[in-house]
Amino acid sequence: MRIRTIAVIGAGLLLVAGSAAGAGCSGPEEKRARTAGENAALGKKAQSKRPPAPPPPRRIDCDRAKCVSLTFDDGPGPYTARLLDTLKAGGARATFFLLGENVHAHPDVVRRMAMEGHEVANHTWSHSNLTTLPPAAVRSQIQRTQQAVKNASGVAPTLMRPPYGATNKQVGRAIGMPLILWSVDTLDWRHRSVSRDTKIGIKEPRSGGIVLFHDIHKPSVDAIPKVVDGLKKRGFTLVTVSELFQGTPLKPGQTYNERAQKTEPVTASPPPSGSPAGAPSGGPHRPSPPR
Repeated sequence: MRIRTIAVIGAGLLLVAGSAAGAGCSGPEEKRARTAGENAALGKKAQSKRPPAPPPPRRIDCDRAKCVSLTFDDGPGPYTARLLDTLKAGGARATFFLLGENVHAHPDVVRRMAMEGHEVANHTWSHSNLTTLPPAAVRSQIQRTQQAVKNASGVAPTLMRPPYGATNKQVGRAIGMPLILWSVDTLDWRHRSVSRDTKIGIKEPRSGGIVLFHDIHKPSVDAIPKVVDGLKKRGFTLVTVSELFQGTPLKPGQTYNERAQKTEPVTASPPPSGSPAGAPSGGPHRPSPPR
């Protein structure tokens, strides 16, 4: 009887041990299935943590469309978030030339710029006149700002605007980026007038133009709702600088203040009756009005 009891207990222990071994040692197919499931779960987790990317530039032919680019310098500042609200409501995109020292105070605003399709660009770290600095100091102003903007937005700027529009060949070489100036200077920093900013912002831009404002000044930001509406009524599409120059390669160190508009050549073959061969049909040549 005692021997029989011991045999039963031993069989039970062997059964328990076998069950544990079976649970701990799956077959090759079960292992592969479990590994695939774990990898899929990790992939989904990593995907959910991946930050959203900014929208790409829109495909706009500014040789055919009537385009203008609103640009804002020296920010971000306390009024920039409200400016973004205005641009979003108007379906407008703009370019922000940012100061590196201001980016640290408003990283969320810079991130929002990029996520809403605006262009983030470089305006140096501390608004120095680059023509007074040695090349190493110029590079430092640019590189520190590049890093600050990228850290805040996930985007590295590709365009730069020199403070005061001050540049030369040495500065251009040190920067190594296209230099964007302007065709309309509102002088908003000097006058601080909503009505003046509104009038100039609506009336003066021409197709292919780049308009300079500063988003650190309240009157400038206050003027933008009417500026956006007024330009749209004039038939303008409000684009970023990169959208404005889409299809036109911009060269490092070169300055740009507007997109040159393509014009159709005037030809007459044969020439109209009464016109000498080779003369345009529109009468005597008149010089273009001053810009």
